[in-house]
Amino acid sequence: MAESDIVTATRQRLGAVGVWSAVLRRETPDAQRAFAHRVEELGYRSLWAGEVVGANDVFVDQAVWLCGTSRIMTGAGIANIWGRHPAATQVAAATLEAAWPGRTITGLGVSHASAIERTGQTYERPLERMRTYLDAMDQAAAGTAPNRATPVRVLAALRRRMLELARDRTAGAHTYFVPPEHTRLAREILGPDRLLIPEQAVVVETDPVRARAEAREHTRFYLGLPNYVNSLKQLGFGDDDFADGGSDRLVDAIVAWGDADAIAARIREHRDAGADHVLIQALGPDADAVRRQLGWLAPAVLRG
Repeated sequence: MAESDIVTATRQRLGAVGVWSAVLRRETPDAQRAFAHRVEELGYRSLWAGEVVGANDVFVDQAVWLCGTSRIMTGAGIANIWGRHPAATQVAAATLEAAWPGRTITGLGVSHASAIERTGQTYERPLERMRTYLDAMDQAAAGTAPNRATPVRVLAALRRRMLELARDRTAGAHTYFVPPEHTRLAREILGPDRLLIPEQAVVVETDPVRARAEAREHTRFYLGLPNYVNSLKQLGFGDDDFADGGSDRLVDAIVAWGDADAIAARIREHRDAGADHVLIQALGPDADAVRRQLGWLAPAVLRG
């Protein structure tokens, strides 16, 4: 199947809104299955989570969610390319797609220097590393049986060169920690024929002080990672915006807060800017808190 056909089919299956969860990987397999089932029951169209080398395997996690659901798509957001050989990644992704056709997306990412150097590896030339990783995955795919399933691949991409690589070598991009302004720029680079799937953090809270305090706990961590800071600098944020967990301007740009209608409006901003599918990440201390917010939000964000 041509890449353009893969993109068209995946867009149709994804719909408008899915879920991204940072807390899910800390839950037991039974709890993850129950969470995935509830996400599907509420009407969300996909479930995604990340991967920390040595802490979880996102392909195993996807299999757990797929075992507890019957319709939703699942996404690796992202499979860390420093965590496994590219041939192993290709086999895992293709096996999931063969077992659950049309229900998996393999997001690949270069992660961050601080995370990778803790594993004893040297983080260098991430763009070139991703390019050669894709080459090796393609080589592994060419050596398998002709009936092997073809996984849908997207790249975690923030800046121009990685977005261009996503456009040229995969079905598109999965972006994270970005405002709608970034979605607009990403769509311009990707063009109309590639997937664009941004994550949007949310807090269901109408009091500005409480909402920003919770949001700032989220932004504080990610503002310690140069990849995200450099991306935001290109959107006009400056050093003052990055201090103390983020300025109100930055926090409000990254985390949508308010009632369900306010959060639905932010999702529409991403969609109007060119997003195919927006992943809401409800912030909270555990899966129960996240699940409650998803339930409150569903009628508004899934409407229409």
